[in-house]
Parts: sequence; C-alpha cells; structure tokens
Amino acid sequence: MTIRHMIIFRTVCENGYNSTKAAEVLHMTQPAVSLAIKELEQYYGVRLFDRIGRRLQITDAGQHFLQYAIHISDLFSDMETVLRDWDSKGILRIGASITIGSQFLPNYVKAFSAICPGIDVRVTVEPTDRLEQKILANELDCALIEGVAHDTNIVSEAYMEDHLSVICGADKGWTQGQIIPIEEFEKQRFLLREKGSGTRDVFDRIIVQAGIHVVPAWEAMSTTALVNAAINGLGISVLPHRMILPALKQGLICTVKVQGLVFSRNFYIIYHKDKFLTASAKQFISLCKNYEVDYPLPDYNGLYESCE
Repeated sequence: MTIRHMIIFRTVCENGYNSTKAAEVLHMTQPAVSLAIKELEQYYGVRLFDRIGRRLQITDAGQHFLQYAIHISDLFSDMETVLRDWDSKGILRIGASITIGSQFLPNYVKAFSAICPGIDVRVTVEPTDRLEQKILANELDCALIEGVAHDTNIVSEAYMEDHLSVICGADKGWTQGQIIPIEEFEKQRFLLREKGSGTRDVFDRIIVQAGIHVVPAWEAMSTTALVNAAINGLGISVLPHRMILPALKQGLICTVKVQGLVFSRNFYIIYHKDKFLTASAKQFISLCKNYEVDYPLPDYNGLYESCE
C-alpha cells in the first residue's frame, strides 16, 4: 500500500464514487483505478466499497479509511510543497566574525531578505575560531570571516579587501599619516586583539615576516577598549580601519604608517568543502561578493565592539 493508493481512493470518493471520473482527474485508465482499489481491499482484508450493479457504495470501513486517506495525503502534499520550495521558504544559517557581523552583515541580510523574503535567515556572530568549529559541525551553512580558515576541510573564498591601521593617541606627538621607522614601531607598547581573532592573526603574520618580536602590553576582545586605551596614551594599536573612523573623525587618535609594513587582508566567505550549497546560499554568497558594486557602503557613526 502506497500514498498513491490513498490518493486514488480519495479521488474516487471526491468524484461521486465514480472510478471513471476519478481516472480522468488522475490522468489514468479506469481499469488502473479499479485495480488500485482492489489492491487496497486485498492488503487490509476489508471491503471499502460495495459494488451494487455498476455503482460503488462506500462501506463503514471505507468511510473510516477515507478520513486517514485525507489526513495522510494532505500531510504528504504539505511536505512536498515545503521541501520542493525549500530554497524560497527555507532556513539559511549564516555566521560572521564580530567586525563583519556588526558593520556589514545587517546590510547583507537586509538586501538578501528583500530578494528572498521567504527565507528565514538565522545569524550567529562569534570569533573566527568558533565559526570554523560550527562550519565543521554543520551548524552553519556559511560564514564571513577576516582571514583564511585554518582547517583544510573548509573552503575560503575572498570577497572583500580590508586593511588595518596603526593608531595612537592624538597627544603622542606623531602626526596624521606620518611614516615611522620600523625600529621605532618595534619599541612601542602594543595594545592588541586576543589570539585567535582575525585582526591578531593578520598582525602576527606580518610582524613575523618582518622579523619583529612583540610582547603585548594589552590584549583584549574589545576594539573599543583598545581604542580608548590608545586615546589615553597607553600604547599603540593595530585595528580594522573602519572600526576606528569615529575616533579618527573626532580627532581623538591619529593613524601612522610603518616603513616597510602593510597591514592588509581580505574578508572571506567560508563553508565546508562537502557542504551542498542550496540556491539561496549561493545567492547570499554572490550578494556579499558583489555588495560594494550593487549597494552603497553603510555610513558608520559610532564605535563598535569587535572580536576580529
């Protein structure tokens, strides 16, 4: 007995117990409809119809079975609709590092929701290392991070360029845009992001390449804390440029360049190499890659907490 048998039985009942009309509705032959009814009766060992003359009359058992057939075939129809339309009515699980999550992701999701209003976008904003773990555990469909993923099972696709700025308090004595020797840079007290953050990974990679050894005076998960520490003359920091713009515009800090060092990076979209990306997931990834071309960049006017 299959769902097909139930649909045939229901259709016969809904067409005046007429197997010929039911066959027309179902685009079947009348003998095929009669055979399906006979198979049902043989399977359950009961009469679903009495056959008086050339007419069918439903039995008590048939009436009882009809209620099940209606309920089950409706459930099956709902399941078919939901799963076949999953890309337009499903769930998309997105992760983002806190810098991207605070500055860019709200705009990405807003634009995506306008294109795909039926998709329920579920967002997780956490440090990069935790996002990688969730990608590996299939708890996220994709994530936006500020560096290449460390696990070889994760695909990393660059989608936007970014750079870090060296900042100090406005009263340090350096001027905006000044180029300082690498030897002077190395002597400073450093206010850095915590190990495992995207910003710290970029900083560590570049200073190692330059042969510089740094012992942080401060390590923090908060960009705001590091900016405020720099404002108060407690050292210098290297942070995402977009994150320090409010303090820079207010003249509380200045940015300097270090001779021979460029703190640049890319933002990346990551997903598991074996992950099946739905059409909606691919559309979201495409939107992120083309966002700066298709949409205006948001105007930020406040300091944000960041874990990247």
